[in-house]
Amino acid sequence: MLKIAFDDIYVHSLPAGHRFPMVKYELISAQLLHEGIIGNDSIYSPGLLDEDIILLTHQKSYWEQLRNLTLSPKDQRRTGFPLSSRLVEREIRIARGTIDGCHYAFEYGIAFNVAGGTHHAGSNWGEGFCLLNDQAIAANYLLTNELSTSILIIDLDVHQGNGTAEIFSNESRVFTFSMHGDKNFPFHKEKSDKDIPLDNGVGDEEYLLLLRDNLPEIIDQHQPDFIFYLAGVDVLATDKLGKLALTKSGCEARDRFVFEQCKSRNIPVQVSMGGGYSPNIKDIVDAHCNTYRTANDIFF
Repeated sequence: MLKIAFDDIYVHSLPAGHRFPMVKYELISAQLLHEGIIGNDSIYSPGLLDEDIILLTHQKSYWEQLRNLTLSPKDQRRTGFPLSSRLVEREIRIARGTIDGCHYAFEYGIAFNVAGGTHHAGSNWGEGFCLLNDQAIAANYLLTNELSTSILIIDLDVHQGNGTAEIFSNESRVFTFSMHGDKNFPFHKEKSDKDIPLDNGVGDEEYLLLLRDNLPEIIDQHQPDFIFYLAGVDVLATDKLGKLALTKSGCEARDRFVFEQCKSRNIPVQVSMGGGYSPNIKDIVDAHCNTYRTANDIFF
């Protein structure tokens, strides 16, 4: 069964000016239900997280500023959001949805969080619409609870996973792999275990060649027993922020290759959806839904 984390708070906790691109979360779920890819029993609404789980990843002083709504105006501007209790709750529930997704991935081979991919949040900062790093929190949860001993984070959002790289810079059990636009946000890059910076305008052929040349070798060398995949669709040529030139079919081929690597090696994978900022919401929803369709084809 394809399990997907979704909650209305993913959209309706955001300031009004930020809701339009995030309507995709509701539209993705509705489209997958319409197609019969999922049923109502596939969707689960995540709860809250205990602070001790958050503090496995984020520094206590930073978390307390979020929790108490005392983050400085400058630091709030860095996140892109005015801070509110509902916004913090949203981030907590997204992180819980990713942790719950790990348990479903152990059971079914794969699970999704329709949101997540908050990879710009570092151990003591928020940035780029990310306050808490959902996949980093989940990875540390797995390690602490001895559910995993070796983790690979595959970040194929168009933006470098700088927060994830910083969080795991001294953690040998987590290998961070990021393919991203070299001349795109964040303009100060952290050092992942493997970074592949891409020039503006890279299209399907070059992108897929680089992925196919690198990912199997990384998996073979690191031998992960769990994989996190950030499947951003801001790599599309239609994306107003991405600066790359992938087609929808190229993006689908990317997802298929990642999922085939996980499935053939019997490695459970949790997927968070990441960015997508094409002006036409249909382009975003179609590309994201292709990720689910491809997973359903390979795993079920």
